[in-house]
Amino acid sequence: MIRFNHFNFNVLDLEKSLKFYEEALGLKIESEKKAADGAFRIVYLTDGVTDFRLELTWLKDRTEPYDLGDEEFHVALTTDEFEKWHKHHEEMGCICFENHDMGIYFINDPDGYWIEIVPER
Repeated sequence: MIRFNHFNFNVLDLEKSLKFYEEALGLKIESEKKAADGAFRIVYLTDGVTDFRLELTWLKDRTEPYDLGDEEFHVALTTDEFEKWHKHHEEMGCICFENHDMGIYFINDPDGYWIEIVPER
């Protein structure tokens, strides 16, 4: 059997991203890997409920923003407190797109990655 393990976003400012993911989504650090020479850090975030992890990879020598193409790829999270989180994300100013017909919205992280927020149905 094959099952999902994690999804990766490469980030320019790991500390800024860690703060965002905790504040915006309540994700916490599960584990971390560091290169002996300091060339990279990989941090795995968890929601504390599912086995799925979001991997944030920071590369020391990277200074240019990542090319996110047309921003068509994203990770999605489900919540049973949709209105509460929507209000929180509005206050944070991180909502980048709303699809009222589908009842979903997207936030973007400090690097411009889109995260879809889906109500539990």
